[in-house]
Amino acid sequence: MILEYSANALKQASQIVAGGGVIAFRTDTFYGLGANPFNSSAVKRIRDLKGREDDKPILVLISDAEQVNRLLEKRSTAFDELASRGWPGALTIIGEASLELPNELTAGTKTVGLRLPDDDKVRALVGACGGALTATSANPSGEFPARTAEDVSRYFGERIDLIVDGGKTEVDQPSTVVDASAGELKLVREGIIPWVQIQTTKQ
Repeated sequence: MILEYSANALKQASQIVAGGGVIAFRTDTFYGLGANPFNSSAVKRIRDLKGREDDKPILVLISDAEQVNRLLEKRSTAFDELASRGWPGALTIIGEASLELPNELTAGTKTVGLRLPDDDKVRALVGACGGALTATSANPSGEFPARTAEDVSRYFGERIDLIVDGGKTEVDQPSTVVDASAGELKLVREGIIPWVQIQTTKQ
């Protein structure tokens, strides 16, 4: 089922996520697969949909910076410094995962990547779904990221409970991923935000 982004779509999305379901939605980069990150069976369902390797963790979008405390066991100084200058934005920051997060999400790494998107509609959707939502790209592993609701539908069809159509994505790169779980920042994936920009703006 595809619903255009609206108050009704957000209400249905929140009900589906609360019930352990899986939705797809436009993030601040590509379309993502959304589920409650604390629900191990819902996260496992996403892994099965994507055919994702067990050793690859799944990132989480948050609706506001206050959600970080729910998702991280401990915040490093490096994490907080990077978040203060990189959020909101297409920057996924890895920190030490809360012990309450399932292994299906962290893939045994004991860390989790978080992102506060610079998009009001995305933050509103995540907020309606409890403040934190998985957002791994909505495509089978090895395929191109979905840039429209129709792309998602072609990939997964009725195997997803709801697709929220937020329009076509405007970017052609994923978020930049930086590991800040330890004392030093470590580049995991360079995306929209250049690594050199992160290094040169370091406080």
